[in-house]
Amino acid sequence: MLLTVSLLNKGTFLGSLINKCRPLSVANLSLSSPATAASKLTVEQQVGLPARPKKPLTPYFRFMNDLRPKILAANPSLALVDVVKQVSKKWETADASLKQRLQEEYKKEQQEYIEKRMKYDAKITDEQRSQIKELKQEKIEAKERRMMRKRIKDLGRPKKPASAFIRFIAKERIRTPQKPNQTFREWHEAATKKWSTLSQGEKDIYMQESRKEFETYKKEIAVWEEKMIRMGHIDVVRQGNLIDPPEVKTKKS
Repeated sequence: MLLTVSLLNKGTFLGSLINKCRPLSVANLSLSSPATAASKLTVEQQVGLPARPKKPLTPYFRFMNDLRPKILAANPSLALVDVVKQVSKKWETADASLKQRLQEEYKKEQQEYIEKRMKYDAKITDEQRSQIKELKQEKIEAKERRMMRKRIKDLGRPKKPASAFIRFIAKERIRTPQKPNQTFREWHEAATKKWSTLSQGEKDIYMQESRKEFETYKKEIAVWEEKMIRMGHIDVVRQGNLIDPPEVKTKKS
């Protein structure tokens, strides 16, 4: 059976298997430090609660956790998608007694999880529930904004030109780079102070460059938004540009 690229999407079953096994297999390659990982708290922890009880692994994922290290030990360079395929095939032919044992372990831990979760939920105050709800909504909205920014970028939206101040900062990084014993914040404060001491004539040089590029940007963004409207990508167009101008009324003779 052939697997198309669509099967690897996060929303698919195979995609979910890959995402579940990815964290463990690439843990040693992660660029984030332990301190960074520890700072990523759950919404419950952000309101002062301990982390909520975790759901037990289903029989299949118990089987996968046991088999995956053995497959990778025998084939270290094997891609995650191929690991998942091998696990899936071996699961299909696994002994019925093994599956039964894993199922019994799962049911036992599932019952323990339900009891722990009921006790956990009983300790949450109404105020904490409200805070958790708000934090979850904020996470959803933040994710939607990230997806929209990526979509706009993929659709080739013209990049807004830098302001006069940002242009100055960019050139200042070349002229006066950050010293080894200087933090970026200290360097930025010094650069900002230098900008404030420039004469209006010196600032005008950067402002003229910015204005010139902004005029070009306005033309490019207008063409791009018109194209997006024709293609049906209305959601990426600024709302003000979706309002049709009023029709010119002709005088009756």
